[in-house]
Amino acid sequence: MQKIKSMLNADDRAVSPVIGVILMVAITVILAAVIASLTLGLGDSAQTAPTAKFDFDQGAASGSGDADVTVTHASGASIDADRITVTYSGASPADQDGTAFSGADADNPISAGDSLTLSDVSENEQIKVIWTSEDGGTSSTLATYTVQE
Repeated sequence: MQKIKSMLNADDRAVSPVIGVILMVAITVILAAVIASLTLGLGDSAQTAPTAKFDFDQGAASGSGDADVTVTHASGASIDADRITVTYSGASPADQDGTAFSGADADNPISAGDSLTLSDVSENEQIKVIWTSEDGGTSSTLATYTVQE
């Protein structure tokens, strides 16, 4: 009987803490990987805004205080015309059409040297060049300009 008790009291319980520690480490590593991928956006397929520089050239103000402003793609990546919108508070839909850039259309992207002239923009209005991703889920303001007196 003594032999049976000694066999049953064998220290088999020491395996449980080791397995527990291994499982806790595995769970921690998996959680860290999931959180890192979500935080760093590794699982995202979102498009990033192109790097482009736009210059603004303001003409002399007319008698009403309005001025013509020319927006020129100065340098950087070429951008599909339908991805760019130029807005200001008094703009008509025709002024906001990205294809209004000279030399740009459905087949030719907006590239360095292409320009767009906005007419009769009031002083202190802010002009924005906005890029929108193909799926429409992301947008970014590439350049801003405030019309001077």
